Amino acid sequence: MQSSGHRLRDVEHHPLLTENENYDSSSSSSSEADTADRVWFIRDGCGMVCAVMTWLLVVYADFVVTFVMLLPSKDFWYSVINGVVFNCLAVLALSSHLRTMLTDPGAVPKGNATKEYMESLQLKPGEVIYKCPKCCCIKPERAHHCRAWDTNTRPLLFSICKRCIRKMDHHCPWVNNCVGEKNQRFFVLFTMYIALSSVHALILCGFQFFSCVRGQWTECSDFSPPITVILLIFLCLEGLLFFTFTAVMFGTQIHSICNDETEIERLKSEKPTWERRLRWEGMKSVFGGPPSLLWMNPFVGFRFRRLQTRTRKGGPEFSV
Repeated sequence: MQSSGHRLRDVEHHPLLTENENYDSSSSSSSEADTADRVWFIRDGCGMVCAVMTWLLVVYADFVVTFVMLLPSKDFWYSVINGVVFNCLAVLALSSHLRTMLTDPGAVPKGNATKEYMESLQLKPGEVIYKCPKCCCIKPERAHHCRAWDTNTRPLLFSICKRCIRKMDHHCPWVNNCVGEKNQRFFVLFTMYIALSSVHALILCGFQFFSCVRGQWTECSDFSPPITVILLIFLCLEGLLFFTFTAVMFGTQIHSICNDETEIERLKSEKPTWERRLRWEGMKSVFGGPPSLLWMNPFVGFRFRRLQTRTRKGGPEFSV
């Protein structure tokens, strides 16, 4: 598709993809995002299973902490304080997970690469715009088409969201969504609260083992000693795995935000065609304003500031 005053360039062209994934406005895929009633949800079997597993593991940890360790304790204030702290962390973690999963990550409108729309952009002669051949959209700067690994065929051939995502960082099956411009804040909060709750659970497990070894196993829990030991061991393993994974992801996300470079851009070694933000400017852009306690609150929504049009080294940036 090409007009007289400008050039339209297909990007990320792959013959195996374009043969089977040509855009069809009437098609309906099982993994398509359901935007009815402004709710974004990806109907992907693997992603939904991973999301449910995440919730079940958090609920399991809360059950062990509350009913195995805290309620049987004879120290009232120890139980109350730790119970309130752990349950607050669990609620914040699950709320952040829900917001990450149900928030549009920044999907570019599908099928807008039409002659009429390009003429409405009032492009200057010689200017180049980029079109995604898979979802037939005009790609803004730093937008990428959602892809995942398919080990059964070749790498990077399996599209889950089937959309181009603004500032896409990666697709995470554990939140059943892409992490992009509009939900990265909630993903960062999710990893942070899971890491904190994992550390808290590990500390409580250590105290529980110590108190049970010093005293009587039958007195330190309402459950039988074998069941108590099994539950605590599983919680320790879960806490170690969750803390390791989420702590690494949290550090990676903060590093990407501060450097104004997404994970996809880093892996592709893309040369920046945009003016990189300073560290605090990047943080304020993702979290929605100057530093405050609202940064830590997944219940608070905020209006993203419109991205200022910045001159690209390879051409201008267009809003879509």
